[in-house]
Amino acid sequence: MLIKRMTVQLSGELLARHTALFVRQACSFQSDIFLAKDGKCVSGKSIMKVMALAVKKGDEITLLTNGVDEHAAACTLEEFLLTKQR
Repeated sequence: MLIKRMTVQLSGELLARHTALFVRQACSFQSDIFLAKDGKCVSGKSIMKVMALAVKKGDEITLLTNGVDEHAAACTLEEFLLTKQR
């Protein structure tokens, strides 16, 4: 299991468009993927659960990946969360 703590750099919140893109990327991996914020941990492959976290720029989150492609998943999703997207 890989655990990465980071400060989100997305412009705006991880809602709607950004969440859909994040979940699409997460679902492309076989590994289990979780996001944790403020004591809540949810599946990174569930659009509704990720939206419920209401992640926004500057929030401290933890990305957890576990499985056969956990390294690739962690790198890809970390890059997504740390990139200022429009």
